Amino acid sequence: MSIVKDMSLAPSGHQKIQWVRDFMPALSGIEERFRREKPFAGLTIAVSVHLEAKTANLGLVLREGGAEVHLTGCNPLSTQDDVAAAVADSGVATYGVHGVSMEEYENLLVETLKCRPHLIVDDGGDLINLLGGKCAQYGDRLIGGCEETTTGIHRLYARQREGILPCPMMAVNDAKAKHYYDNKYGTGQSTWDAIMHTTNLIVAGKTVVVAGYGWCGKGIAMRAKGMGANVVVTEVDPFKALDATMENFRVMSMDEAAKIGDIFVTATGCKDVIVERHFKMMKNNAVLCNSGHFDCEVDVAALRAMAAETFPRRQNIEGFRLPDGRVLNVLAEGRLVNLAGGNGHPAEIMDMSFAVQALSLEWLAKHREGLEKKIYLVPDEIDDQIARVKLAAMGLSIDALTQEQKAYLAGWEG
Repeated sequence: MSIVKDMSLAPSGHQKIQWVRDFMPALSGIEERFRREKPFAGLTIAVSVHLEAKTANLGLVLREGGAEVHLTGCNPLSTQDDVAAAVADSGVATYGVHGVSMEEYENLLVETLKCRPHLIVDDGGDLINLLGGKCAQYGDRLIGGCEETTTGIHRLYARQREGILPCPMMAVNDAKAKHYYDNKYGTGQSTWDAIMHTTNLIVAGKTVVVAGYGWCGKGIAMRAKGMGANVVVTEVDPFKALDATMENFRVMSMDEAAKIGDIFVTATGCKDVIVERHFKMMKNNAVLCNSGHFDCEVDVAALRAMAAETFPRRQNIEGFRLPDGRVLNVLAEGRLVNLAGGNGHPAEIMDMSFAVQALSLEWLAKHREGLEKKIYLVPDEIDDQIARVKLAAMGLSIDALTQEQKAYLAGWEG
């Protein structure tokens, strides 16, 4: 039985799902084949990804492949109640309500895992955390799973090092179709979509501080620059800092950047990136938001403790008035701004990411015998297949190596 806020919201959700399906051709092609071949016949799949229209589409595609699908969110503020109602109305077991407490959120994850899944799709490691702990009893049928995001991959490797990975896992985030395309272009656009919609402020002429210059940070900085912002990058990796410098971004420490920034966007996957000492130096009306997976990059708790008062400024913006009268503005409670304050990545972007998920799950199902409890990389043939399908859907063609060229590249002769 599904757990959603209000089934009467389903018509709006169906409309959203149909819209994105029209712009996800790679996944549509996979769905057609899955419908014929039923690669997941007899298997149960639990999916924990941001519960919005693109994720709903993935759930429906997996169901067409013969799976019993149980769908939930991976962040209490990114669930869209109308989409949850619609996918439940379509016959997929769905557990998601927008704005629940962290305790209620975990309870929804637990309800999802009670299906005793054979396969999982995780986003940030919440399902794996439960299956390796309080929900271990629901993992007795596990074949393996896929991880969607950078933070989740880091946590998987930490588990692998300690020998406590509960099942084989595919590092979907490390696929070329994911981090080249989704992390850079998806995060870059969706972050600024959310910031501009939430604040109704101009970007041009402002000093934007981007914390972290990984694939997500690159996309955020690139789009800010394109809209006329003066971009500052903060980093802990010297080579990423040099890379940002070569792109003509100013590089400095957060201690320096805190004094000059108008908009701060964190994208590090780490904690305590912007903390109390930085708040003390910031301009009046500075805007703070996060595009990393968890809400620990901006220390909102410390800011709350410092504030003389807090007050709502607009939907998804909380003002923190400091004792000296300055106000700092936090978007979406410091959670993932592009989803908690927006609609997430564009459909065309998630088309590739979720195509990787679908084909990686199929690979796990086919190779279930002999898999070890370790992290597997997405095979190159899956990556290349998705890229070629995407190019074809866009009406683009590329060259192909001749046999002579392949021999030349493979050989050592001049």
